Amino acid sequence: MLSRTADSLYWMGRYMERADFNARILEAAMRLASLPADDVTPGGEWDSAIAISDVGEAFNALHGAATEANVRDYLAFDANNPSSIRACLRQARSNARAVRTALTPEVWEAINDAWNEMGRMVPAAMDMEAFARFLEWLKGVARAYDGAVHRTQLRNDGYAFLRLGAAVERADNTARILDVKYHLLLPDNEPVGGGLDYFQWSTILREVSALTAYRWVYRESIKPWLVADLLILNRQMPRSLLNCCEDIALHLDRLASTYSRRGPAQKMATAAVGRLSGLRIEQIFQSGLHEFITRFIAENARISTVIAEQYLL
Repeated sequence: MLSRTADSLYWMGRYMERADFNARILEAAMRLASLPADDVTPGGEWDSAIAISDVGEAFNALHGAATEANVRDYLAFDANNPSSIRACLRQARSNARAVRTALTPEVWEAINDAWNEMGRMVPAAMDMEAFARFLEWLKGVARAYDGAVHRTQLRNDGYAFLRLGAAVERADNTARILDVKYHLLLPDNEPVGGGLDYFQWSTILREVSALTAYRWVYRESIKPWLVADLLILNRQMPRSLLNCCEDIALHLDRLASTYSRRGPAQKMATAAVGRLSGLRIEQIFQSGLHEFITRFIAENARISTVIAEQYLL
């Protein structure tokens, strides 16, 4: 496979995953904004949405203070924000168009139809209810795309690059949402384990489709360290850091088998899985959750860079 084809497939997977996650971030912010004003820091939920998306510097330069209106527009529709839902769909479609012969008709249609529907939308006419329906629509697009990839693509190197991009993006997203919850959402005067803390953790679980999984695994009330355990170390949880790292290693190993060569990307991914597999959540909290997440995000970025150098350039 040509490196430019692999690059388009890899980034198509990343952009589709990012669009879905932005919808989940915005949905979580809307849920948190529905709390009584006395229970939350004013605007904190919209600040957190910007922080999770890692677009704070660009957003602040353009808008300053975060409000519901400008955060919704920036993360969902702003064409100048390369991480907005609109921009992600545009980039995913552009990459898909460049490699249409490597995609099944079902995968192409899932992306192309979504982009065409997005073009018919009028963001300025959306009230809160209409915007909520838009977010549900976008999550449905992501499910349709994932289903098309899973059910129709050959399990060849193209499939590996698609899934590799999604896994790298998902690992970064999960790490960021954990870090922001732990350090930004809960006001200083609110106790850990209090009512607001419980609502925020349950909202995070709901928005990463993990609330039911949490109840199945732990069978008790929501506790921060158990949520972190589920989203970091539980290899059965699709969005956990360990599961994402295992997916990265799996698809890199498939590429190594296809091309009969292992390289630094495979070694780094295997080492990351080994480190996470040997950890317990108590060790992570003792050394500092924020410090652990910071290291993980940096390591995930390094793996992405090495993947690019090994396969995509």
